Amino acid sequence: MNNPPLNLTDEQVLNVLVQTNQAIAIHVTDQFIIQYASDAMIAVWGKDRSVIGLPLEKALPELEGQPFIGMFGRVWHEGITISGKDTAAVLNIDGELKTFYFDFEYRPIKNEAGEVYCILHTATDITERYLSQQRERVLQEEMLAANEELSAANEELNLANEELMQSQASLQASNMALLESDARFRSLVEQAPIGICIIRAHDLLIHDVNDTYLELVGRDRHELENRTIWEAISEAADAYAPVMQKVIDTGVEYTATETELVLIRRGVPETVFIDFVYMPIKSNGVVDSIMVLVIEVTDKVLARQAVEEMEERARLAIEAAETGTYDLDIKKGKLLSSPRFNAILGFDHPASWAEFIEAVHPEDQEKRLEARKIAFQTGKMFNETRVLYKDGSVHWIRVNGQVYYDAEGSPERVLGTVIDITDYKRLQQQKDDFISIASHELKTPITSLKAALQMLDRVKNNPSAQTPRLIDQAMRSMEKISALVDDLLNVSRANESQLKLNKKKIDVANLIENSCNSIRVDDKYNITTHSPDALMVDADEHAIDQVLVNLVSNAIKYAPGSPEIKVTAEEEQGYVKISVHDSGPGIPPDKIPHLFERYYQVNGTGYKSTGLGLGLYICSEIVKKHNGQIGVKSMLGVGSTFYFTLPLLSR
Repeated sequence: MNNPPLNLTDEQVLNVLVQTNQAIAIHVTDQFIIQYASDAMIAVWGKDRSVIGLPLEKALPELEGQPFIGMFGRVWHEGITISGKDTAAVLNIDGELKTFYFDFEYRPIKNEAGEVYCILHTATDITERYLSQQRERVLQEEMLAANEELSAANEELNLANEELMQSQASLQASNMALLESDARFRSLVEQAPIGICIIRAHDLLIHDVNDTYLELVGRDRHELENRTIWEAISEAADAYAPVMQKVIDTGVEYTATETELVLIRRGVPETVFIDFVYMPIKSNGVVDSIMVLVIEVTDKVLARQAVEEMEERARLAIEAAETGTYDLDIKKGKLLSSPRFNAILGFDHPASWAEFIEAVHPEDQEKRLEARKIAFQTGKMFNETRVLYKDGSVHWIRVNGQVYYDAEGSPERVLGTVIDITDYKRLQQQKDDFISIASHELKTPITSLKAALQMLDRVKNNPSAQTPRLIDQAMRSMEKISALVDDLLNVSRANESQLKLNKKKIDVANLIENSCNSIRVDDKYNITTHSPDALMVDADEHAIDQVLVNLVSNAIKYAPGSPEIKVTAEEEQGYVKISVHDSGPGIPPDKIPHLFERYYQVNGTGYKSTGLGLGLYICSEIVKKHNGQIGVKSMLGVGSTFYFTLPLLSR
């Protein structure tokens, strides 16, 4: 037996549309009284159902001063349809006025005489799309509703029922009215801008489907008619047949947003994203049909994903570059900053604009204001400035930014980056210090050499008793210049990892004795040595000799009051520790951590600032190349002990 066609009552249809996720409202009279409103429309307004029966102006007083009440007036009095896209509306949500953006339509519903008797109001909140500046085209329009027609159909049906009780003769007229109502509903489904498919619950046979649904699933009508839903759309059966069955069994609506699905459209598999609802339609409390409402949102989802991917790439690039970012609202003085920005400024919390200004070094505040002035004029922010951390340390930062202006051309916002250039500035300072030191140190021997050569030039044809002294002076100056150049070459090789070692097996005691003999030039200093026998190392003899000679020469040079210089060696946990001790004035504690840095020179009691400040740095690099360590212990007024370690060869 064939099943009779399913005809929904007008009341059922109205209940379906009122419960739909689409924002729909019906307004009557020239006060635009809210006759019906779907739950979705109530949510859009930010109200509850107590607004039903209220004039629009009373229900939404925040619309005063906005164009919408005027639009309703035109629709009512002129009988025209007014719609809009990306339209701003200010609504009172939870006591706070907020701006939202909508696609909307105010449609007049007319009787046979052409008179407007209600306004069909539909709206879609597209705020997220608008604010994200997503460029997807609008894929959905509001479903054209015919709630007023359904209401009229309900009235006709009620009248028909009353007439049925009064007279059997009115039955035919009532049935005709019902058929007309059904035809109007079918017309509504057909013209709806969203996909609609109605499925019988007991056998899942497709009862009705509109063209929008057919276009979305990529089928012709004959492919769906007289077939079950999963025969027609078989590619979705595995995932959604259980879901639909659960809706039939429980009577609970199922809603999904931005669901990814592969559809076979015109024979071609396509990945799409859809919003859809499985809405149960009940008769006598039992689900007898499922209404499927579906909208494709592929373009919207792909556009958002593209934006999110670009944002993630930008974030990763910024993090990789160790760059801080900031967003400054100039008019409000409000600063939004990234965690890296806060770390560069020395903060363990999001920095405020006032804290940023306070962190700038007092001597650089005027420079900061000048950079700000130039940025407002040119649109580009650039400033290199010092900042003070809470621990008192000074750091350099480079600030870049783009200035944005309001409609009047006044600066209102700066977006930009901050990087830490402390090391860069330190290197610049070291370069400047090196040039200054090298120039100063080379000037003296070159001047002396030049003077000696000039004197020799004058007496070259008539040598005198001064000639040997002038030659000795020139040779000493040349040796001084040669030593300075050697230091520069050694530090260059150390920087470029080109410090080559020619290692061989060496007896430590012999190495110490030979090195000290080379600098025992007179009896003014007593250089004593002590080393156990048979301590052997694998080392570059020339390089280690250079270290020892440098340490002993420094002791002689910087401890003139020390009559004895002690050079000792001792075994210590697989290493030999070679120490050079003097009884000089000692080194200030705050200077010790910097002794082995390039170009660093100690200025203090008993010390003279001579040389390039490279000797101990070169010694440090040589020892490191031998997998050893170098250090110093010193006490003011007692003396200093410089030491270094080398790995011992197994005995």
